[in-house]
Amino acid sequence: MRTKRAKQIMEDMDHYIHHDRIFLNNPAVMQGMGLAPLVIAATTGRYAFMLLVAVALMLVPTRVICSLLYRRLTPPLMRVVGYCGVSASIYILVRLALNGMFGNDILELGIYLPLLVVDPLIVYRHGRVPEPVSKAVSKGLRITLGYGLILMLTGMLRELFAAGTLFGVPVLGFVALPLLSSPAGGFILVGVLFAIWRSCCALYEKYIRTEASREV
Repeated sequence: MRTKRAKQIMEDMDHYIHHDRIFLNNPAVMQGMGLAPLVIAATTGRYAFMLLVAVALMLVPTRVICSLLYRRLTPPLMRVVGYCGVSASIYILVRLALNGMFGNDILELGIYLPLLVVDPLIVYRHGRVPEPVSKAVSKGLRITLGYGLILMLTGMLRELFAAGTLFGVPVLGFVALPLLSSPAGGFILVGVLFAIWRSCCALYEKYIRTEASREV
C-alpha cells in the first residue's frame, strides 16, 4: 500500500472500517449476526451455499423495500413489525425459488432457513435511521458478500474435516475431526475462525498506521 493512500485512510479510519463489510467489519465476525446458521446449519459446503443463496435473495430486497417504507411506519414498533412482515413475504418467494434450485435438500436446513426472516443479519437497524435506496442496495450487497465469505468458509472446513469431502467429493480420504459436524464443533470452529480473522484485521490496521507514518 502506498503511503499517500494509507494517509487518506487514516484521516477517517472509523469511516473506512465501518464501510468495509467484507473484511474489517464483517457482519458475522465483528457484530455476531447470523451465528445460528453458521454454527448449526452450515455443516457442509452445499448447505452453506444454500444458506448463502437464501441470504442473497432476501437481504437486498428486504433493505430496499424497508427503505421505501421508513417514512410510512412512524412508530419504531410499527417499523419492527412492518420490516419483519416484509422479510417474511420475501421469504415465501425465496422458498419457492430454493425449492426449484435444490429440491427437498433445503429441508436439511431445518428451522434455520425460515429463522432468517427475523435474523439481525436481515432486519438489523432498519428502524434506526432512514436509508436511501442506493445505500440499501450497496450496503446490502457488501453485507451479503461478507457474510457469504465466512458462511462458505465455515461450511467447507466443517465438511472437509468432519467427512473428508468437499461438496460431496472425497478429498482427504479420512475423517479428521468428526466433532465439527455437531453444533458443539461448529461453536469451536467459528470461535477459532473469528479469533484468527480479528487478529488479521488488527494486523492490517497496524500496517496502515505504519505506512501512514512514513514520509512521502
